Amino acid sequence: MPEISRFLGIIIAMFYNDHGPPHMHVVYGEYRAKVDIANGEIIEGKLPRRVLGLVREWRQLHEDELARDWRLARARKPLQWIEPLE
Repeated sequence: MPEISRFLGIIIAMFYNDHGPPHMHVVYGEYRAKVDIANGEIIEGKLPRRVLGLVREWRQLHEDELARDWRLARARKPLQWIEPLE
């Protein structure tokens, strides 16, 4: 699972050649979820409310970079690191 960011115990990753809609994989402890890049909604899985709020805040700050990494992943090119939430 190619990691693209990590902050506050939250791991954000994308898989190469994953299916749409464009999404990121979020791991926090035993929680796992797929989160839509466009709107921050959970597609599949579960996250604590506080963690989902942090992920949504980070997603808003880095939406263009997430879209870029999604395109890179679909093309099977190296993904670029995205700054963590501070």
